[in-house]
Amino acid sequence: MSSLQVGDKAPSFNTTAVGGIYGAGTSLNLTDLKGQDVVLYFYPKDDTPGCTTQACGIRDEWQAIQSTGAALFGVSIDPVKSHEKFITKFDLPFPLLSDANKSIVEAYGVWVEKSMYGKKYMGTERTTFVIDSKGKIAAIFPKVKPAEHAGLVLKALKELK
Repeated sequence: MSSLQVGDKAPSFNTTAVGGIYGAGTSLNLTDLKGQDVVLYFYPKDDTPGCTTQACGIRDEWQAIQSTGAALFGVSIDPVKSHEKFITKFDLPFPLLSDANKSIVEAYGVWVEKSMYGKKYMGTERTTFVIDSKGKIAAIFPKVKPAEHAGLVLKALKELK
C-alpha cells in the first residue's frame, strides 16, 4: 500500500512512453508535464482480463478525459514491446509507461506483496494517482475495480477544474 497521501509532492520519474502522442517511444519525465494535471494509473500486466477491461474503459471515455486537458498514462512493469502490442490490439489512444526497472512502482508504493492460491509474490497493486498542475497528489484510488476506473478518473479530473 502506498505511503503517499493527498497533498504530497508526486515522485518524479524518467521512463519511456509509448503510444498516443509519444508514438514508438519517447523519454518522459514527470517534470515535462509541469503545469498540467496528470493521471498515472498503475496496473499489473498488459493484455490480462482486468487490465484490458480497465484500459478499454479509459479508451471508451478518452474524448471526455482529453477534454479536461489532463495527461493520462497507464504504468506497468511490462517492456515497451508488450505495451506496443497491447496498444495495437485494443486500439488504445493514450500512452503507456514502461517501468521495467520498477523504479516508478516502488516510488509510488504500489509494488507490494500479493497472494494468489496461497502463494505469495511481488506485483503491482492496481492504484491510480491524480496529480494536479502544481505536481501535488490530488487524489488516490487504491485497489481500483477495473470496470469503474474510467468514471472515477473523469470525476476526479472535473473536480480539479
